Amino acid sequence: MKIKIKKLNSNAIIPKYANSGDAGMDVYAISKNETEKFIEYGTGLSFEIPEQYVMLIFPRSSVSNKSLSMCNSVGVLDSGYRGELKIRFYKHKREEYEIGERIGQIIIIPYPNIDFEEVNELSETKRGEGGFGSTGKF
Repeated sequence: MKIKIKKLNSNAIIPKYANSGDAGMDVYAISKNETEKFIEYGTGLSFEIPEQYVMLIFPRSSVSNKSLSMCNSVGVLDSGYRGELKIRFYKHKREEYEIGERIGQIIIIPYPNIDFEEVNELSETKRGEGGFGSTGKF
């Protein structure tokens, strides 16, 4: 699948897979804007995501070595957005990503159009209404 991408800055790095078989492509920080609570990294890239597709932005596993957590856990870049891909993190201490480091991963997937049908009853399942840690218990 081909996705149109625009470099907004000559230092921007086109996302790529680190290893064969990886699901996510790494994105890199080329700018950083810091406030009291947040650090927002710019990628210098904008994308043309086709209709019926979405780009999902995930933190990299290396975030566990930093004192950061992605603000929205998983970011969503919709097909109509043409601005710069930026990733915002909450600051917890002082360790953070530096410019030029991989700051996240992106996956582009199709999604269906959903029409909800209101009903009075749903089908029965083994799990039923069990939530929050209910699976795997004997």
